[in-house]
Amino acid sequence: MAPATAPTSPSEHSARHLRRILRAYLTAWEMAELYDSAALALTELTSNVVRHTPDRRAAVLILRRPEERGLRVEVTDTSPFPPLSTAVDELGENGRGVMIVGAVTDRWGWVPLSDRPGKTVWFECDGKGPE
Repeated sequence: MAPATAPTSPSEHSARHLRRILRAYLTAWEMAELYDSAALALTELTSNVVRHTPDRRAAVLILRRPEERGLRVEVTDTSPFPPLSTAVDELGENGRGVMIVGAVTDRWGWVPLSDRPGKTVWFECDGKGPE
C-alpha cells in the first residue's frame, strides 16, 4: 500500500478526519495497536497547525515502516517557527502539545524546509515486532 498523503487546510474538526484515515491505514497494515498513541500525536500536531500557522496550510504524510513494523507521520506546515513547549502550568490546557507527542511516541523531531518557509514535524511509533 502506498503512503497516505493529505494536503489540507486544517480546522478545529480536521483531526477527527485525519484520525479516521490513520485508523484505516493502520488496520490495513495490521498495526492497529499503534492507533491510540499515533492518533493522539497526530491530533496534537494538527492542533498546532490550527493554532500557530496563520494560513493553516499543511500536508500530512503517513508512512509504513515495515522493518520496525512501525509508523512514521509527518506534518508539514508553512510556519518557520520550531515546535516548542510553552506550558507554564503542567495542568494548563495550552502549550503541552510537543510534550504529549514526546510522551506517546517512540521518537519525534522537526526539520525546517530548505526551499520555502515552513517545517516538517514528524513522529515515529514502533510496533511490537513480527508475530
